[in-house]
Amino acid sequence: MSEQDFYNILGIERNASEADIKKAYRQKAMKYHPDKNSGDKKAETKFKEVNQAYEILKDSKKRSQYDNFGSSSFTGGGGGSRGFGGFSEDMNFSDIFSDIFSDFRGGESGASGHSRSTQGGADLRYNTEVTLEEAYNGTSQEISFSVNQKCDKCGGKGCDEKGAIESCGDCNGSGKTRAQQGFFIVEKTCGKCSGLGQVATHPCHKCHGAGRYEKKKKLKAQIPTGVETGTRIRLEGEGEAGFRGGKAGDLYIFVNVKKHKFFERDNSTLYCTVPIKFTTAAIGGKVLVPTISGGKVELTIPSGSQNKSKFRLKNYGMAMYDSSLKGDMIVLIDIEIPIKLTAKQKELLKELDEELESYPASTPNLDKFLKKFKGFFQ
Repeated sequence: MSEQDFYNILGIERNASEADIKKAYRQKAMKYHPDKNSGDKKAETKFKEVNQAYEILKDSKKRSQYDNFGSSSFTGGGGGSRGFGGFSEDMNFSDIFSDIFSDFRGGESGASGHSRSTQGGADLRYNTEVTLEEAYNGTSQEISFSVNQKCDKCGGKGCDEKGAIESCGDCNGSGKTRAQQGFFIVEKTCGKCSGLGQVATHPCHKCHGAGRYEKKKKLKAQIPTGVETGTRIRLEGEGEAGFRGGKAGDLYIFVNVKKHKFFERDNSTLYCTVPIKFTTAAIGGKVLVPTISGGKVELTIPSGSQNKSKFRLKNYGMAMYDSSLKGDMIVLIDIEIPIKLTAKQKELLKELDEELESYPASTPNLDKFLKKFKGFFQ
């Protein structure tokens, strides 16, 4: 047999590492495997050469022998080794993929690669509503929900006193079952052990081997100050219990803050619209404004205030999240025009209107508009 260059066959350098050799072998084996090249004699020959090269180079002793004496040392009686006919010419994709899966598991293979006797519980979501006052002050709520909780009979083990946890016979403790379809490998979670790789003998009658069962759970949740719609509060370990004593998941409380009859909110700023008499806006005065804390504050309206004027009240806004700090409140005045007037009120307003016409400076915007209006028609 002519001399073979195993490094060239795998497409690697002579100083290639074991990882490089394995990687190159997988690529070549996948490329030339008979399942992908049915009836192609050249591919079949290439596949045999790839396997032959890998059989030598993956073994440190054989590789050293090859480096010193060449491929001829493996033929006939050259090295006491079996000939090329003993190589893995029938290696299939199951072998290749098994190797790959092993690397994904950090080099573990067989039952120990997947086996887990426990499995963590799922995180849960709970939606709740609070008033704006409750969001301002902070509050506590008693909530209840159905959830898988740790079995109190077996302590979460999943088996009774006579039982034990053993390796699953269906998947040999791997937690996965495989089936080959052509050159594809289909891997599924084992149905018997639910992917844990282990099953309980003499399972607990209360939880049927799961180590948990569904029941009502009640707890008191603290809602901190300053929460907003969409705020997420995490309660560690209050979610679903783990399978057979596994770590419990977390409970996430999602908060929705109800709309308020007086206030609108933008982060820590509150907006409040207060209707006032047009006379108050004209001559000035004081109005009472409600506060989110449940009290009221007096606001001074200067004379000549216009509709939708804004006034800022420091520290009368919303509480900041989980803090003692407060935002501001913005008061918008809504000047209300009377809709029902007595004869006397109408007479007084007519007198006022005549007075205003005599003093255009009292209504500067109206005066400017009238001048533009006249100029437009001229």
